[in-house]
This record gives sequence, C-alpha cells and structure tokens, in this order.
Amino acid sequence: MSVQIHPTAVVNEGAELGENVTVGAYCVVEANTRIGDGTVLRPFSCVCEYAELGRECTIYEHAVIGGKPQDLSYRGEKTEVKIGDRVVCREFVTVNRAVGEGGVTTVGDGCFIMEGVHLAHNVTVGRECTIANKTGLSGHVWVGDFVVIGGMSGFHQFTRIGSYCMVGGMSRVTQDVPPYTLAAGIPLRVYDINRVGLKRRSFDTKTRSKIREMYRIIYNSGLTVRDGLARVKELYPDDAEAGCILSFAELSKRGFTPRMTQDWAHRSEEKVD
Repeated sequence: MSVQIHPTAVVNEGAELGENVTVGAYCVVEANTRIGDGTVLRPFSCVCEYAELGRECTIYEHAVIGGKPQDLSYRGEKTEVKIGDRVVCREFVTVNRAVGEGGVTTVGDGCFIMEGVHLAHNVTVGRECTIANKTGLSGHVWVGDFVVIGGMSGFHQFTRIGSYCMVGGMSRVTQDVPPYTLAAGIPLRVYDINRVGLKRRSFDTKTRSKIREMYRIIYNSGLTVRDGLARVKELYPDDAEAGCILSFAELSKRGFTPRMTQDWAHRSEEKVD
C-alpha cells in the first residue's frame, strides 16, 4: 500500500513520508519533517517544521506537532520535536519544539497522549506513558517510563516525575515525584507506592514491599530526606529499585514532593496486594 494523501491536504515537498502513511483531509505537513511508516494523520492535524514522527503513530484532529515554543527566549534557532513509535496524540494535543540551538522535545515509544494535553518546549516524556485530558507540562519537565498522569494536572517548569509513578488528576506539581510512588492533590503529596501500577508491571509482592520500606525510611523514619536516602543506599547496595530512586534523587532539581501526613511505618506492615 502506498502513501495516501487526501486532495485537500497540504504536504510540502520537503517532507519525508514513509511507507503506508495516511494524510487526511485538510492536514498540513511542513518542510523538514519526517513521518514514519504506517503513521496516520487524521483530518485537520498539523506537523510543523523540524518535527519527526515514528512508525505507526496516530495524530488526531486538530493536534499540532512541532509548533514553535511559547517562550520569550526563543529567537528562531533550529530545534526539534521527536515522537517515538506507536504514539497516539488525541484531539487538540500540542507538542512544542525546544528552545536553545539543537534542543529537542521528545515523546517515547508507545505513549498515549489524550485530548487537549500540552507538552511545552524541552519536555521529555519516557516510553509507554499515559497523560490524560487537559494536562499541561511546562518547559523542561522530565517524565520517566511507564508513568500515568491524571487529567487537568499542571506541572511547574523543570519538575521531574520518576518512572512507574501515578499522579492523580487535577494535581498541581511543583516538586519532583520520586519513582514508584502515588501522588495527588493541591498541594501535591506522596500518598504511597503506586501499588496497582507496579503490580500491572509485574513487580512481585516482595519487591513492592521492599520499595515501600525504602520510602518509609526516606519519609517516615525521623530522618531528613537526604539522610533517609543515604540510609537506603547503605541498606540496599546494588539493589535495582534502590538504584533507580537514588539516581533520580541525584538529578532532582526541585526537591522531593513531601509525603502526606500518614504513618508510613504502619502502612509498611500492611499487605501490599
């Protein structure tokens, strides 16, 4: 099957389209773009200059991929958007290019970006993340792998969200959310480990219990967060999950989101299933 371009679509001759690409009615594909094999652009969607889409993506009506960044520091330098394979962007999603020469806004493989989501300049989203309706990620936000974000949430610039997290809907995120946790609210608070999400990703009961104990040490052992992290490093040398938490902490720019006022020591004794 060859490339299918609707007669009303506008595709610049400088665009590079892979095999079996479908470009729907009234779409716009600008120059210096690349669209991977099997990707579908539904009617009225737009792929702007210096945007790259992977294989088998679906871009829904009125989504704009690669628009110029909404940042006063942008001076027309060449920057990019790179979308991975099998990414779905629903209606009215906007993904802006980066600021800073050579900068890139990226979305990893297998992500599901729901209606009305905005990904600002220099955002990085890992693989297989789900971001629900009307959520806004400000500039330089970093999201790990396998993250679920509830609808209508707002993320402050430079915040970091660890892998395997879940952030509840209508949350205001102003500090970093460490890996494997469940957080929600205004102000945002860490409630527990992301028990259901970890179970769905095949983390067994023993591993989930271990992660919860690590966060009891970090958040509810009477130590500061910094000292709690040092204690986790001491108690769990060469442990994969501890390593994920500790490496995240080393790169934290805005500090860990506080825990809710809850007795983690008590919860650590509960059955994690």
